[in-house]
Amino acid sequence: MSNNTNPDLCPCGSGEHFADCCEPVILGARKAKTPEELMRARYSAYATCHVDFILDSTHPEQRATCDRQEVKNWAEQSEWEGISILRTERGGEKDSDGIVEFVARYKNRNMQMEHHEISEFRRSGGEWFFYDGAIVGPKPYVRTAPKVGPNDPCPCGSGKKYKKCCGK
Repeated sequence: MSNNTNPDLCPCGSGEHFADCCEPVILGARKAKTPEELMRARYSAYATCHVDFILDSTHPEQRATCDRQEVKNWAEQSEWEGISILRTERGGEKDSDGIVEFVARYKNRNMQMEHHEISEFRRSGGEWFFYDGAIVGPKPYVRTAPKVGPNDPCPCGSGKKYKKCCGK
């Protein structure tokens, strides 16, 4: 469930009331106008455990890959803490597809987690759907200091060879 301090505010972080923001999209009272709006509604659906919306807002070509129980478990077992939209591409009125890069923050089994994804959205019958997503992993570690060889002086300043000091 969402970790909002004000339960009336939308989990998507817009600052608006849930009833005026994502809830009408989740309940089908209106359609999302952009991929970003759909992404925010999908996040809010996870935070409020609206599993049917999560599945229904997945593109029909992709629904067979969705596991309802897995979605339900993730939604119910997580404490949703916020979403940050990092960038959007396309997804305008005349576009048939769009991209939303986001980071969703949540707690699961008392562990802080981040879900960083680049999501693809497609329009079908005038309606936006989530199509697919690619997880963005952490950037690889890049060494900035030169590598210390076993016979080089130890960088700690002891005057000993690295292999006889900190390299043990």
